[in-house]
Amino acid sequence: MARYTGPKDRISRRFLVPLFGSSRALERRNYPPGQHGLRAGRRKKSDYAIALGEKQKLKFQYGVLEKQFRRCYEEAARRRGITGDIMLQLLETRLDNVCFRLGFGNSRQAARQLVGHGHVLVNGRKLDVPSYHCKPGDKIKVGPKPSSQQLGLRMMDLTQAVPLKEWVALDR
Repeated sequence: MARYTGPKDRISRRFLVPLFGSSRALERRNYPPGQHGLRAGRRKKSDYAIALGEKQKLKFQYGVLEKQFRRCYEEAARRRGITGDIMLQLLETRLDNVCFRLGFGNSRQAARQLVGHGHVLVNGRKLDVPSYHCKPGDKIKVGPKPSSQQLGLRMMDLTQAVPLKEWVALDR
């Protein structure tokens, strides 16, 4: 499937938020990209522009394109409850994001690649679909191949200092 492969620092600078993990781009140039980025007099954004910007931030942060994002929204709107909260739950329970939260990758893109290359097992079965929605009680682990084990150990060593979310448990 497709994903955004363009300049990530430029997107972070556009929203003035590090969307793809920690980035030095905002430290060096703390203003929007482009010819008029340094201009002080920026127009006030309309409500639509603010809402569109927030939607695009979420899309870039979770690595989801428009069609998947819309389907996620429609699923959240169908369910009972607050649509925004349900949508965030759906985005957080994607397999690539859960692997990122577990520390299998130092970024969502790295975790997505691990999943896509078949290095992740869910309940003992190899799953290579990053958009799979994990359910409570699913057991996610690195595959049995030596290359998978080595990759998983290296990534977990890199991300050991990152605290886990309260809804994820990790057996090292």
